[in-house]
Amino acid sequence: MKKMKLKGLLRSACAAMIVASITTTAYAMDKVTLQLKWVPQAQFAGYYVAKEKGFYKDHGVDVTIKPGGTDISPVQVIAGHSADVIVDWMPDALAARESGVPLVNIAQIYNRSGMMLTCKKSSGIKTPSDLKGKTLGVWYGGNEYPFFNWMAKLHLTPGKDIHILKQGFNVDPLLNGQADCISAMNYNEYWQLIDAGMKKDQLISFPYEDEGVSTLEDGLYVLSPNLKNPAFVAKMAKFLAGTFEGWNYAVKHPKEAAKIVVAQDMSGAATLRVQTRQMENVAKLITYANTDKMGYLEPDAYHRTIKMLLNSGQQTVIKKDPGDSAMTHVVWELAMKK
Repeated sequence: MKKMKLKGLLRSACAAMIVASITTTAYAMDKVTLQLKWVPQAQFAGYYVAKEKGFYKDHGVDVTIKPGGTDISPVQVIAGHSADVIVDWMPDALAARESGVPLVNIAQIYNRSGMMLTCKKSSGIKTPSDLKGKTLGVWYGGNEYPFFNWMAKLHLTPGKDIHILKQGFNVDPLLNGQADCISAMNYNEYWQLIDAGMKKDQLISFPYEDEGVSTLEDGLYVLSPNLKNPAFVAKMAKFLAGTFEGWNYAVKHPKEAAKIVVAQDMSGAATLRVQTRQMENVAKLITYANTDKMGYLEPDAYHRTIKMLLNSGQQTVIKKDPGDSAMTHVVWELAMKK
């Protein structure tokens, strides 16, 4: 009798283990690694919100978010297979693609550009035509492409008509008088100037969007070969579904989103006031938030960006038109069904 009871208990235990194993497998989370373009800030709030609020978990994905930095290239990270998906600007992504890294855009979070050239009014600049003869701060590392496209449109040759100052990711050149204008984002550097004591009426800004030279910024990119794997596509669709929820929430709740971002900044440099303001300005660039087109890459905007990159004067970014090969709506469409 004891042996029979023991066998029964063992059978019950084995059955329980099998059920547990099946249950665990059925609810196993797909792991996704996301590489950001810069350090934790509201520019990436939607991803941090999606993780913190459990939106990723709700869609069955366990997401690791890797912050960027001055010495981190998202393209190199994904090329080395240390990330599944990256945040990048389209000019940089297309240039990398032509150089051999087969990046494909699967979603476009920002559908407006936040980049602009901000100048001191005291330098005598009132219109873009006044830039001739001036010293202009320019970001490199892939961020210079829209600028050179604009200069080509204005028929201003770097080194001849304008002087280029390679700008770090700060506003010091304008504050110290080293440059007449600097590159700035509507949600970041512009406000650093204000926080440094400059008045709004002392500055004049030329948004790239208004000048007709904007290119697509924060988009999500994966490696083309991975899209041949149905399991990868399904995993990325879950990731996008959670990401869209995160961004929709962040746009509606900027202060809460800012708190989540500040908690992710291990340096302690981020403040709630600054990140809330940044989130409010980031929201202006995500005009599809809380609509059925959230994250949708507009084909016209995609081809407009390509056209600009093919015609950037002396600084031509790409030599060949990739056609539709550098974008796909397949993952986005699947995500919208989630």
